[in-house]
Amino acid sequence: MDTKEDSLPDIEGTIFALESIIPSLSRFDFRRPCYLIRLGRWRLGHYNLSGSKEQLDKSILHAVEAQLLLVKPTAASIRLFPVLVKVLFRRLVKFKQPDDVESCVQYLRYLRNQRCQLQAGVFPHEDVTSNLVRALAIRVELNAGDIKEDIREMTILCRELLNSDISGSVLESHLLTLPKAFYMIVPNILPADEVLDPLIECFREANVRLPYSYYLSFALALLLADRFAKNHSIIDSEEAITVLKKILTFPSDLPQDLRSQFQDTALLWVAEISYRRFSLFDMPEYLEEATFHLRVYLSSASRDDPLRPDFSQRLAYLTDQRAIEFGVEEGRDRDPDVYKLPCLSSLAASITDPNSSISNEQWDQHLRALDSMRYTDDIAEIEEAIKYCRLVLASTHCVPSLEHRNHVKLYVALGSLLLQAFRRNGKLEYIDESIAVLHDGLKTYDTPDDRFTLAFGGVLSLTARISLHQREEDVDEVIRIFASLTSDDTRLGPSYRFRFSYWWAILAHCFGHPSLTDAYENVFKDMQDSLSYAPTLESQHHRLVSMRQGFHDLPLCYASYQIDKGQPFKAIETLERGRSLLWSEMRDFRTSTDQLRAVDPTLAAEFEAINKDLEQVTMSMAPCGNMETESIKVEDSWTTGPFSHLVAKQRRFLNYRNKLISRIRALPNFRNFLEPPSFDILRSAAVHGPVIIINHCKWRCDLLVLFRDSLSLITTTQDFYRLATELGDRLVNARKYHRLESKEYRRALRSVLQSLYELVGKPVIDELRKLMIPEQSRVWWCPTSVFCHLPLHAIGPIPSDDGVTRYFSDIYIPSYTPSLSALIASRKPQAEGQTFQKPSILLVAQPESLKHAIPEIWTIQRLTTTVTSLISKNATPPSVVECLRHHQFSHFVCHGNLEEGKPFNASFKLSGGKQLTLLEIVRSQLPTAEFAFLSACHTAELTEKSIPGEALHLTAAMQYCGFRSVVGTMWAMADEDGQYLAEDFYKSILSSDEPGVPYYERSARSLRDAVKNLRSKKASLERWVNYVHYGA
Repeated sequence: MDTKEDSLPDIEGTIFALESIIPSLSRFDFRRPCYLIRLGRWRLGHYNLSGSKEQLDKSILHAVEAQLLLVKPTAASIRLFPVLVKVLFRRLVKFKQPDDVESCVQYLRYLRNQRCQLQAGVFPHEDVTSNLVRALAIRVELNAGDIKEDIREMTILCRELLNSDISGSVLESHLLTLPKAFYMIVPNILPADEVLDPLIECFREANVRLPYSYYLSFALALLLADRFAKNHSIIDSEEAITVLKKILTFPSDLPQDLRSQFQDTALLWVAEISYRRFSLFDMPEYLEEATFHLRVYLSSASRDDPLRPDFSQRLAYLTDQRAIEFGVEEGRDRDPDVYKLPCLSSLAASITDPNSSISNEQWDQHLRALDSMRYTDDIAEIEEAIKYCRLVLASTHCVPSLEHRNHVKLYVALGSLLLQAFRRNGKLEYIDESIAVLHDGLKTYDTPDDRFTLAFGGVLSLTARISLHQREEDVDEVIRIFASLTSDDTRLGPSYRFRFSYWWAILAHCFGHPSLTDAYENVFKDMQDSLSYAPTLESQHHRLVSMRQGFHDLPLCYASYQIDKGQPFKAIETLERGRSLLWSEMRDFRTSTDQLRAVDPTLAAEFEAINKDLEQVTMSMAPCGNMETESIKVEDSWTTGPFSHLVAKQRRFLNYRNKLISRIRALPNFRNFLEPPSFDILRSAAVHGPVIIINHCKWRCDLLVLFRDSLSLITTTQDFYRLATELGDRLVNARKYHRLESKEYRRALRSVLQSLYELVGKPVIDELRKLMIPEQSRVWWCPTSVFCHLPLHAIGPIPSDDGVTRYFSDIYIPSYTPSLSALIASRKPQAEGQTFQKPSILLVAQPESLKHAIPEIWTIQRLTTTVTSLISKNATPPSVVECLRHHQFSHFVCHGNLEEGKPFNASFKLSGGKQLTLLEIVRSQLPTAEFAFLSACHTAELTEKSIPGEALHLTAAMQYCGFRSVVGTMWAMADEDGQYLAEDFYKSILSSDEPGVPYYERSARSLRDAVKNLRSKKASLERWVNYVHYGA
């Protein structure tokens, strides 16, 4: 019987006739089931024409009754059952009634189990399976069963369909019911891994079967993104981004506008996942990727894209971070959308039903609006945002769902707005409420992720209140938060970890908290990681300057604490760990592998290779920070620009190097490989004379005199810190505002030297005499902080009984060292063995603009040793670097340039305006170098913005690249002094009879003697004080 050709009146007539017959047939009449079947089919035909739900319902009832009356199934009833299921399924899809979903699932499962008995032509097995998938999806949507089990069953069924012969388009439509069902339950349950993992595996298989399906690729990417959000797996984020990028290259016969829509969506999600990843892990490579992908998305998004303001704000935040972390200022132009504040009153008006659930789109609107308020300083706008945030928070109710993440964000947003308001108007109730709000959040949510987010948001409010009230309970709480945020299992990146560790240490020191030692150890552990967050020396120096207090103050404060606790040996180790961080990092790249090579040659070769790669990256000039975002629709053009490539390369090399170091330390006798040196090692720096270390710290100041076998501690007066700071400021300001040859500068310098004697010189000299250190002994200064700017070698005049004016350099032979490790390294034997023959000298000179350079050049050329001259146009940066490799001594006669805030641009001026920069010198490796005389201006000068303990000047650079001893200048030198100083210096060093003493170790005495002769020629104070000796 076929009803397709009948009209509706004909069908209604047949239905009427059958309805009049059936009541006359008893339940036991064999004809009743047959008539019921016929009536059911005619009613189904009526439904197909009229859409009447009543006819569909009655059709199903007749079919079910017929099925129940049949004692023995007939061929007709067997054919009827699949039809019944189809009809029931049709009603389920259209009306989604809970009773239908249960029946449909039950019947479809039955049909799958009766596969062999049912005629495939009536209801093919693949159709049964696909319909069961859809029925289960509807049951999930209606929340009418065990949701996890239903999704698990759907996953199994979909994987079965993947292995069937079903066509691609049909397969795609059925598979997509699975992620739709998954996302329907997201507001209702937190998906467990046992649900999400099989889903992802299923869609990985689907992407193999249908590799160019936009929908299946998006489904896989979003599922991976969800698992990344839950488990923070970097692998998932990488795979999701890879899948999305492939979408951009799909061959497609889709209309261009539809294809562009898919591609734009892919770009959006790449940007979203990249941003989430940086927000979670705060790693430099993720910062660069997120910045690039946001730019790519915004470059293709229309001006009226509703997400544009949100993504513009994110990009503004990221470019600010790049400027803070790397010093990269390019690309910080603000999109006007960043400054568009939302209309909070209209958004507040949309919140009407306090019991209604908020859709994802509404959540996004509310959270974006609140986030945008950080760009305003207007207290009225901030207070309006506070009221709005309170309203949103009060109008929502949290069920056990993924929606709770948005509630956590609301707590953080409200706490941040209240802190923002407090900073604008100083009302204490705002800071108190901010802390109370975050406490409420911590009481409500207890997952590790939630507590981390709330603690991260609350720590600033707590520290703000501590600055006002110093409540002990606030101190305890904030220190607990700092400890948790900086623990080994934190997901914070090195930059934030170091900042929080620093705040923890300072707070613990201020309040004498028992966690102080742990705090300091924590911050030292994070210090080098934070520095290497940036890829190049220049960007690392920017980090040092931008986090000046952390990098400069912490070693001094920790050492002062250790001295206070009676641990001076530990204090020496601490000061060493915290100084010359950049030079230490570079020195580690050139660490000897001789001992390792004897044990494991392959591992030694790998370590040497990765060190060379890392050194090359670190010493490279940071390229422009701009990121090209054109031609982004081709896979090969997914490039994040040269600076970002540098970041990615450095992170890759660092990770590999850290793995190699772990392998090396696992070898016997290599447990301490590249660990910070112990005091027993550091004390060897004093093998040829005492080293005087000055710790200048606000907590306490100390003078430590290190000997080969002992350590003397000289305590200082309470006003030592203030007086030393004033001396440093006085000298720096005099140099800033007066000419070096002026009476004002000379007067300031004389006053500083006299005060230094009282403050430092007298107690040190008394201690040296007490310990019977003979006069004319070698003495090294290893200063910190403000003392790095002060001429300690010229302290005086020193009172005497004979009335002769003497300075420190008259009594002892002074040198400087930027660190104990640098001094130890300067004495290490050369690979080819130590030579005691007269050294060859490389003369580098640029006499054109130096009036008295020619006599100095002649002086060097007449020396009784081999002299190679590179003068004027022959002195190019490449030729100078090449010749440095083949000479023991080098003498520079040229201008020295210093650029404020850019120490790696410090340079020697050569012919034609060419510069030999500090960075080019550092790149050199000079195995035969022993001594350098830098007869140029500013070669040992630290600029005002420099980090004192880093010693970033040309003299230290020469020492780093191989020179054992270096003579430099603390400021501009008088041109005419060069000839006389050089003549006396080389006369002394080349004629002195000191058997077994290398010539470079004679350089300190020779400089001291030459300066004394310069003084005897009535050279003014600032001229002779200018010259300093560094190294062995």
